[in-house]
Amino acid sequence: MLHAMIIAGGGGTRFWPRSRNTRPKQFLCFHGDRSLLQNTFDRLESQIPADRIWVLTGQRHRDEAIQQLPELPEDNIVGEPMGRDTTACIGLGAALIAKQDPQATILVSPADHVIEPVQEFRRTLQAAEQIVEEHPHALVTFGIPPTFPSTGYGYIHRGPLLTHRQGIAVYRVQQFKEKPKAETAEQFLVSGEYFWNSGIFIWKAKTILQELKRLEPEIYKTLEVIAENWDTPQRMPIFTSEYSEKLKKISIDFAVMEKAKEVLVLQAPYQWDDVGSWLALERRLPQDVHGNTIQGLHSGIKTQQCVIVSDGNHLITTIGIEDLLIIQDGNCLLIANRKEEETVKHLVDQLKKQQLEKYL
Repeated sequence: MLHAMIIAGGGGTRFWPRSRNTRPKQFLCFHGDRSLLQNTFDRLESQIPADRIWVLTGQRHRDEAIQQLPELPEDNIVGEPMGRDTTACIGLGAALIAKQDPQATILVSPADHVIEPVQEFRRTLQAAEQIVEEHPHALVTFGIPPTFPSTGYGYIHRGPLLTHRQGIAVYRVQQFKEKPKAETAEQFLVSGEYFWNSGIFIWKAKTILQELKRLEPEIYKTLEVIAENWDTPQRMPIFTSEYSEKLKKISIDFAVMEKAKEVLVLQAPYQWDDVGSWLALERRLPQDVHGNTIQGLHSGIKTQQCVIVSDGNHLITTIGIEDLLIIQDGNCLLIANRKEEETVKHLVDQLKKQQLEKYL
């Protein structure tokens, strides 16, 4: 049967100051009245019953996830004792799902993506499920045809065409590429041979666990111990000690995808945005006549090409500025050159070093 694993960890630091430790971006509404997490669930619920949808998040955010997704069994919402990157998270989810359904197929989806139109995503999911049934030893990912030379995304170099399913092309993966420099990103775009790495995967539970056992045996052993004790009174003490003390921090791309024996990629036919930074609002919201993206109260003169956000209780006024990010939320204000959007996460690190955690 098909199960889904929604990855809802991470701090969303590039969306500071709205994204905070107490409520990171996946729990926020950036457009409409549903959070990014809720929108992810909405995309899946028509394809997968709620009792086969799992959410993995931080322990401190588990209650928020339960509140936002009352449709899910509470035991399907798992709070990690601490963040150990995507290999531990995905491996844990696979181990728990396999415990219930050893023959499970698992879709893995981050909680903070915007995908439109939803019906095209569902068509891709159906095609991907078919491919996994036909190639049960393969790890399958969804690739996004790039629309601009992004330096903020990883890339997938596609190999030979394997087949089509429901009108969607399926390729063998030649190589994964990390976030490139601008010149390389331009070459990737022009070549037409590269996809953005969306971080959405589908595979058999036993296949991903076998690959973990082969490539990361220590992680596999630790997750096996946690899963074996999941339905016992020792769940939380073992989960906390094993997860926090024995699991190394490594992404699923580095640990598994780049080394796996058989990796396939579907060419996604939908529009995709990982909502990675404040400039994502430009892609989601209309601009005024001066190219400004405004969310909140603002009045400006000679203001252009800016992203300006307030929490609705504060008025932002501007005169004679351009190409800035101006983000106000609660007791914090961010002002940055729009070209430095990726530096926001480094600013968050600096605030930690300055012992200003109360603002994070």
